[in-house]
Amino acid sequence: MVYAIVRAGGRQEKVEVGTIVTMNRIAASSGMIELPAVLLVDGDKVTSDSKTLAKVKVVAEVLEQTRGPKISIQKYKNKTGYKKRQGHRQDLTRVQVKEIK
Repeated sequence: MVYAIVRAGGRQEKVEVGTIVTMNRIAASSGMIELPAVLLVDGDKVTSDSKTLAKVKVVAEVLEQTRGPKISIQKYKNKTGYKKRQGHRQDLTRVQVKEIK
């Protein structure tokens, strides 16, 4: 079993071949991207050396650009009449891991 821990959109994700990862929006609209590996596990062998990991390539295909769920933000202060209502939807990218080499 081969899997890698990659840096994806400001977070670290555990990925295998075929895994679909949702991350913060990246500039690539379609095509293949390369994700930097932080850790590689190949059976019983665990690699965390930065020089060895520089040679490891985790290739992923961009599936779609989407948006996350709506988050409501409400602020209220008692006795002052202050109310504020705001919403937010995060821009996201879904990628599928094609190969780890």
